[in-house]
Amino acid sequence: MKVVVVGIGAVGREMVRCLWQSSLPLDEEPLVLARTAREVTIDGRTIQVREAKTEEFKGADIVFFAGTEGEKGAAKQFARIAIEQGAIVIDNGSDFRMVEGVPLVVPEVNPDDLEVLNSSGTVLLPGVGEVPRRYVANPNCSTIQMVVAIKPIHDVAKVKRVIASTYQAVSGAGSAAVEELEIQAHRILHGQEPGEFKIHPLQIAFNVLAGANWKFEEVGYTNEEWKIIRETRKIMHEPNLPITVTCVRVPVFNAHAEAIYLELEKPLVAEEAREILRNAKGIVVMDEPMQLTDGSPYRTYPTPIDASGRDPVYVGRIRNDPFNPNGLWLWVVADNLRKGAALNAVQIAEEIVRRKIVKV
Repeated sequence: MKVVVVGIGAVGREMVRCLWQSSLPLDEEPLVLARTAREVTIDGRTIQVREAKTEEFKGADIVFFAGTEGEKGAAKQFARIAIEQGAIVIDNGSDFRMVEGVPLVVPEVNPDDLEVLNSSGTVLLPGVGEVPRRYVANPNCSTIQMVVAIKPIHDVAKVKRVIASTYQAVSGAGSAAVEELEIQAHRILHGQEPGEFKIHPLQIAFNVLAGANWKFEEVGYTNEEWKIIRETRKIMHEPNLPITVTCVRVPVFNAHAEAIYLELEKPLVAEEAREILRNAKGIVVMDEPMQLTDGSPYRTYPTPIDASGRDPVYVGRIRNDPFNPNGLWLWVVADNLRKGAALNAVQIAEEIVRRKIVKV
């Protein structure tokens, strides 16, 4: 297979890493394209990045878009070209996730939605036009880890309502946001003012932002919160599922955490939920009883440090609501650049190959 990655920012670099580690039958190194040609080094290996041009997509089987969204984004410019050259496009951007007919896929949750790629006909991508059904959208990072955790519970006890708060690392806003946190923390620890705010509108070091750099939209919710609501409904095929979310940016370099409250159709005790999640794909449960050195009881739980650089979605703090027999709490942590973006996209490609949607 010939595989192309468009964009070589934080997500693009992680996609290349995931492709090196994947089961995809690559005939050569992934071809990496960006706005400008240059060399980059990933884990000690030098990558020749070529300028994104029409002719570079010739012969590609799968094209990943990892870069900028919006009117000037790579998908708006090159998705049609890649598809018309015969490739399947897997787009990490948010431009077309909610377009009718576009599969929005988390392989552990709704892999059968990829079968639409086998059907004839076209799909209308706003700003691009009608293209053959060879386009797949990768969900938002926070959506991915949420649905991986709640779908196994939903299959057993049916989720009737979701209330969630996210605690999102700065890497979700790109490498410049990571640098901003680093600089601010260094300055403050040395008795200086934090400096100018370039990525986030307020100080992020030693602070918590309930709006971050997201846009506020209808009824006071940010676009990040609406993404989680709408995408979760689409992925789980539950268009009317009540979901309410508060998204928060925290001064953590990498990996997002989420506190998720589920109201279920029927009671499910915490130990049953743990067993369901232990047997679910892509999940590691960290919720074991232990004792501290003073003898007091304690339960393990995942942190962003545990998840950073790793593939699974980690779940802990699994507990019932003492005031609602149908209530269940989960604490969910995952690497937003891997499972929340690059890895999920590569897993989509692996599922496409497994289903022989792309012949190899």
